[in-house]
Amino acid sequence: MAAFERVDRRGTVMPGDHTESEDSTVKPQFSGLSSPADQGHLLQGVPHDDPRNPTAVEASMTVISFEDSDPFHGTRAIPSEVPVNLIYGGVPFAVMMTTPSDLEDFAVGFSLTEGVIQEPDDIRGIRIEPEEKGLRLSIELTSNRLHEHLARKRAMMGRTGCGLCGIDDLKSLPQARQPKGRAPDIALSAIRAALLGIEREQALNELTHAVHAAAWADLDGTVRFVREDVGRHNALDKLIGAVARVGTRPESGFAIVTSRCSFELVEKVAAFGARTLVAISAPTALALERARLLDITLIGIARRDSVAVFHGLERIDTRGA
Repeated sequence: MAAFERVDRRGTVMPGDHTESEDSTVKPQFSGLSSPADQGHLLQGVPHDDPRNPTAVEASMTVISFEDSDPFHGTRAIPSEVPVNLIYGGVPFAVMMTTPSDLEDFAVGFSLTEGVIQEPDDIRGIRIEPEEKGLRLSIELTSNRLHEHLARKRAMMGRTGCGLCGIDDLKSLPQARQPKGRAPDIALSAIRAALLGIEREQALNELTHAVHAAAWADLDGTVRFVREDVGRHNALDKLIGAVARVGTRPESGFAIVTSRCSFELVEKVAAFGARTLVAISAPTALALERARLLDITLIGIARRDSVAVFHGLERIDTRGA
C-alpha cells in the first residue's frame, strides 16, 4: 500500500499519524489538525503534531450551582471538531464532522465501511490538506476502484451523530454481506479484560469527557488499538482503518464501542468482517435484528461486573470468568 502523507499549509510532506508496521497497543494521541476557529488556548503539556491545530483546547467557563449563588469561573479542556471533506479522485463525496486525529485511519475505515473500497490496497495514497473552514482528505484510488466508485451515485453531508446522511431512499440503507463460517468463541474473562483495558486508553476522553471511543481486542482480551472521536461512527471507522492497515484478520478479535449500539455500527463491523461487537450501551431493535441476520455476537450494557448477551450466547465461554 502506498505511503500516506500529510501536507501542511506550506505544502511540506509530514509523516502520517501511525505507521503500517504498528502491531502493538496504540495509545490515543492528541495529534492531527483542528478547527481553524479560535476555540481557546492550547493546552500546556499536551503533545500535538501541529501546535496550531490541536485535537483539544482549553476554554473558559462559568459553573453555576443550583445550590450556591456564587458562580465559579475556570477553564476546562474541550475536544476540537472540524469539517473534513473526503474526496475521491478529485470528486467530493462526504463532509464529516470529525476530531482531527488519526485521519489516515479514518480515510481507510470510512472507505471500507462505505463500500468505496474492498481492501486497503485499493487506496494508492492519502493527502491531508487545509481548507479555509476545515480539512480536505484527498484519497487516491486505484483506477478500477475509482471507476466503480464514480459510477456509484451518492453524496453525503455528514454530522457527528448521523450515520445515514445522503441516503435518499430506504433501498440505499447500508447492508453488509452475509459472512461465511462460524463466529469465533470468546471467553467472558476476555471481554472483561478488554473493558478494563479500554478504560485506561481513552486519553482524549479522560481530558475532555466529551468523545466516544472504539477499541480492538484480541480474543484473549488484550487491547491492541483504541481510537477516539466526537462521532461514534467516526471512532469506529478510525478503528477499522487502523486494524485493516496492519493486516489484522477480522476473526482474530472483537470490537468495543463506548456508545449506544445503533444498526450502523453493526453494519460497519460486519463490513470489516468482524463477528463480535461489545457495546457499553444497549442495542437498538434494528441493531439486534441486523446482528441476528449477520450472525454477529452482540453484547451490550457492558459493565465491570456484568454484560448482556443479545445474540450469540452459545459462543460465550463462562468458564474461569
